[in-house]
Amino acid sequence: MSPFSRRAFAAGALASLLTACGGHGTTGHDTTGRQTTSPDTADHDTTARRPGTTAGPVPANRARPLARSVPVRLLIPVIGVDTPVVRLGLAADGTVQVPPVTDHDRAGWYRHSPTPGETGPSVLLGHVTVGPYGDGVFRHLARLRRGDRIEARLENGTTAEFAVTAVRTVPKTDFPADDVYGNVGRPELRLITCGGTRTGDGYADNVIVFAALSGANSPTPGER
Repeated sequence: MSPFSRRAFAAGALASLLTACGGHGTTGHDTTGRQTTSPDTADHDTTARRPGTTAGPVPANRARPLARSVPVRLLIPVIGVDTPVVRLGLAADGTVQVPPVTDHDRAGWYRHSPTPGETGPSVLLGHVTVGPYGDGVFRHLARLRRGDRIEARLENGTTAEFAVTAVRTVPKTDFPADDVYGNVGRPELRLITCGGTRTGDGYADNVIVFAALSGANSPTPGER
């Protein structure tokens, strides 16, 4: 297990309720507003395709890991995501931070996980809905399907390209911390938001997208 994966799992095992999506506006809880009854948050077969879309290739295990570089932007073309990335750590109560509620349109990278393209699971979080602040950047995350493309633009100018391997909707009471934060032998990505039924304390479930590195575009010499 790499040092980053080990730290990420240790924190995640304590804080698998990053999950909250409903608290009181603190940095450790994903504060959301209205209930969404969209089928986006339902359990679904990740092999099913939307009409008019084409699945990309799901990568084999041969994609070469990238050098460590912090993500600065996240793009998911099929659901219209093009967002800056902020850095997140742990809140005072031990939960994983999420982007501030006022940054509803931004994803956040959990800085105790690998950077996108390093070996291990790189973890990014985002909101679904945040009341008066607008729709969350990950409001359509559950629409992703196997093979869909995700791009992480890195601080060094490289773009790490990923393909979705699975999408899961899970109860917060059964959050799969080992699957999300545990060690893996190739560069992978985890995108996490809320889903399921809205309750008085937040959403009942989490939507988790799993993806694997499929390639990378490096900047030309002299460009960053």
